[in-house]
Amino acid sequence: MVVLATKVYVQGDARERSLDALRSLVGNEIEDLDVEYTVGVRRDEFAVVTIEGDDEVVARNILREEFGEITPDFEAGETYVGTLEAWDEDGFVLDAGEEVRVPASELGLGQGTPVQIVERFGLVQHMPLRFVFAEDGESHRLADAERDRLYDWTRGAGRVNVNSATRGEVRATVNRAGHARDIVTVERLGLLEQSIVCKDETDPPGLLAAIGDYLPAEIRCVIP
Repeated sequence: MVVLATKVYVQGDARERSLDALRSLVGNEIEDLDVEYTVGVRRDEFAVVTIEGDDEVVARNILREEFGEITPDFEAGETYVGTLEAWDEDGFVLDAGEEVRVPASELGLGQGTPVQIVERFGLVQHMPLRFVFAEDGESHRLADAERDRLYDWTRGAGRVNVNSATRGEVRATVNRAGHARDIVTVERLGLLEQSIVCKDETDPPGLLAAIGDYLPAEIRCVIP
């Protein structure tokens, strides 16, 4: 069994669509292996894949690499993935199977309070973030690769980040709003967290305004 570092937190029909999307994503990664698998959700909303077969070890490793894994134990200095659950003036709170607080001093994302950093980098709740576990159990920090990724967002053409929707749903929404030609792609951050990559001439706040009425989601812009 692998507990993926991505959550299924929507309900009703949206939950069933999300699980269907996850089954497709998992299938795309391991369908050529000699395994059988089922997809489910833990009580804490993390997605779970149960795998059996001759290639189950390989399959689990592939899914760990693709989605990140929620583990019961942590080792100091190692990198893990948690989902962004909350933020305040003191730092970020990640859910990595247990609450992990990354203090403001260890974010490494430049000037400003954690609240201002969330706005500047367009972070949305539940998006997966990599962090390094601290030996003292308190001074955890964002991983260097995570900091680099977020800084790269601010050097590009602009983005619109969304939660509570699958990649397919976001692409369909962009098309419905008549903005398919204004984007480069929809990049998957997690199962229900997406990043719409804008073209150079596209105004991210304008795109947000255009799609906002179609998506019952948290939406933020990244403006270079």
